[in-house]
Amino acid sequence: MAEWGEWIGREQRAADRLDPALAARWYATFDHGAPDSAAMPQGIHFCLCTPESPTARLGPDGHPLRENDPASFLPPIPLPRRMWASSAIQFHAPIAVGATVERVSRVVSITPKSGSRGDMVFVEIDHETSADGTAAVTERQTAVYLEALTGDAPLSPPEPTPAVFDRQGWDGHRELLPDERLLFRYSALTFNTHRIHYDAPYTREVERYRGLVVHGPLTASLLLQLAGAHFGENRLAHFAFRGVSPAIAGEPLHLVLRGDGGEIELGAFAGDGRQVTKASATLS
Repeated sequence: MAEWGEWIGREQRAADRLDPALAARWYATFDHGAPDSAAMPQGIHFCLCTPESPTARLGPDGHPLRENDPASFLPPIPLPRRMWASSAIQFHAPIAVGATVERVSRVVSITPKSGSRGDMVFVEIDHETSADGTAAVTERQTAVYLEALTGDAPLSPPEPTPAVFDRQGWDGHRELLPDERLLFRYSALTFNTHRIHYDAPYTREVERYRGLVVHGPLTASLLLQLAGAHFGENRLAHFAFRGVSPAIAGEPLHLVLRGDGGEIELGAFAGDGRQVTKASATLS
């Protein structure tokens, strides 16, 4: 931990503009009809102020290189596998088409742990996003770094069972099949080059997933859209999600929610009922 202490408090700044072309591509990606309002639905912030590392500065997994260098935002953790573990998000104001967007990101903690998966390091990052000078979104993102897997490690997640997801008890429900086209488009929107989302041989042979992995923020965006359809757009004040198990491209994904006041429970489940994502929200 001491060797990465100088990364605590390190900041990265980025600027962007939510232009009409990006908005149109976002709506097209999700087959989402554009509303009359210029305000974009919640979740658009994942597609703004995206990484700009040159291709030559990408690591073997497609993520930007992490180096022992003052210019490196993230510490040079020597564990090769990286996952978006969770986020806790506060929505302050909608982001409108045409807005000038700025984001300040700050490393707030680096925590090594050991568990059933071996050595792990959790990195917490605060993101403060403003639109036209007004606070729009604050987010605490947790990324986790994991040990490499051997070539004979079991594939994850397990093969689907004959069980069927039971939607009883949920107030809202949507089923979809996130296929390779959706993953490709979302990677393009977020400028995400992590190979587990598009390179099937790498995904299976190196990271030992059973198939291409649906992005964590993509699943989160789909849950936000379910909430938008159920409660109205831009109604959430707080939204938190945590990855439980990988969602695999080409397999059914069930999005659900329940609750109408204080605490709203949301979740994403595989076709056989295996939970993929846990989430919660409150209304503004």
